[in-house]
Amino acid sequence: MSAFQELIGSFPKTREYVRDFFVYGFKSRDEFKDKSPRTYDNERRRLECWLAPYVRRDYAANGSNISLAIDSNLLDSNPLFQVWKTKSFTDYDITLHFLILDLLQDSAALTADEITCRLLSDYDTLFDTQTVRRKCNAYVKAGLLQKQKSGKTVRYFLDNALALWLKSNETIFDALAFYQMAECFGIVGNELTDQLDFYNRSFRVKHSFCVHTLEDEILLDLMEAMNQKSSVRLTVRGTRGGSSASTACIPLQIFVSTRSGRRFLCGYVNSSRRFSCFRLDTIKTVTLLEKADCYDKRREQLDNNRCHLWGVSFQGSERAHLERLTMTLAVMEPDEHYIVERLHREGRGGIVTRIKPNVYQYEIAVFDCNEMLPWVRTFIGRILALTCTAKSVERRFYQDLQTMYHKYHIAEKTDGTAGL
Repeated sequence: MSAFQELIGSFPKTREYVRDFFVYGFKSRDEFKDKSPRTYDNERRRLECWLAPYVRRDYAANGSNISLAIDSNLLDSNPLFQVWKTKSFTDYDITLHFLILDLLQDSAALTADEITCRLLSDYDTLFDTQTVRRKCNAYVKAGLLQKQKSGKTVRYFLDNALALWLKSNETIFDALAFYQMAECFGIVGNELTDQLDFYNRSFRVKHSFCVHTLEDEILLDLMEAMNQKSSVRLTVRGTRGGSSASTACIPLQIFVSTRSGRRFLCGYVNSSRRFSCFRLDTIKTVTLLEKADCYDKRREQLDNNRCHLWGVSFQGSERAHLERLTMTLAVMEPDEHYIVERLHREGRGGIVTRIKPNVYQYEIAVFDCNEMLPWVRTFIGRILALTCTAKSVERRFYQDLQTMYHKYHIAEKTDGTAGL
């Protein structure tokens, strides 16, 4: 039986571990249906090793379960950055890692053969040349080393310009501290501040979405594809059943919810000939495909269609191209003019019309009116009438009202009004 290891081999596996406990948390040992009890125990122990101060244990009738309790506005750094630093390695790997970086610290550019010889002469360690070459190429890809070609000769060197500049410009420290808390790929700022022995003492973020760092590896691949104007193949996990599906699309833009912070990839799916959005936290892998010749055309189409987006859905419940919602509200003038201002401010381009004293009408055409319902419900008590070309949306709104009347023992409306 293999011994328990705190470190693991790949970050995608780490991402699934933390997401199970942090995003979909509060599961007991028996509720992990897709994994064995031993797997659950190993995941729990790793999580407790990585994030011990934030692990909370609750006791229920069916046993104990653990979750992560993180108050982001009290943190000087994102604790989930720790999961980026858990990759396993062999003694052979770690030895070669430090020896190569130390050797190239003050040396000129060297070939793989020269590095191998210097490792033997300077450090009394013998490595295979091919192994050294593979390691150097991997570090070039990761950005740790640079390489230069002269004919068929390839030389590797360490570029310390950035590190030396950072150490000589202490004014950049606060910028790095802010960046790690407020931007995508904050792990970069965190790693740099760690290397410089600097700690964030200045900044706190009230609404920080810590868990989004788990998606940054996926986001980087998508942005690389967008930069190259290439298609991608996504492996997407279902949000309900948990099963995975493969989808090819042209990645066009990243949408971020201003309310929940949730991030989405907006892409054009050739098989369905329409735009679609995928939650970043459901994307498991991104595979780069060929360049998309129609990339600029699809991006222009997206820009034209965005004015009809309420959220991220391009497809309504009844598959109409656009759905039109009309809402009539009672607004006591002039004391409640702030309601009219709110319609203009939050209505996302909808038309607001005063149809008679104390009565206003709001009208908008969007791809999916179903996304509007949470916002529409905030006007309950003022809504005189609501109609929608997507009748399923209209029925749902009035059925929710009847459910509310029943739950709170309110007499049902018989005059066709929804809130007065």
